[in-house]
Amino acid sequence: MVLTDIEINEKLKQLNAWSFLDGRLSKEFKFKNFKQAFGFMTQVAIAAEVMDHHPEWSNVYNKVEINLVTHSEDGITMLDIDLANQIEIINNTIKV
Repeated sequence: MVLTDIEINEKLKQLNAWSFLDGRLSKEFKFKNFKQAFGFMTQVAIAAEVMDHHPEWSNVYNKVEINLVTHSEDGITMLDIDLANQIEIINNTIKV
């Protein structure tokens, strides 16, 4: 079920520096180097595969930009919120 803008904004209060832009949850992560960024992406890929919910993302050297949306629902759902929370947990285990 697609979340309303009010529900999304409430959920964003619980996420660290995520934003709601162009119909997607978005955040840019910055790491010490490419190796660290790629390691983060690998861990996120494993979590996403387990959830069967995959991010839109890009990587340039030490930066990873992640956008989340549930394409099958054409909007933000709890899957996106749950994946964002998992991404935060993964990010918090990486020493920058």
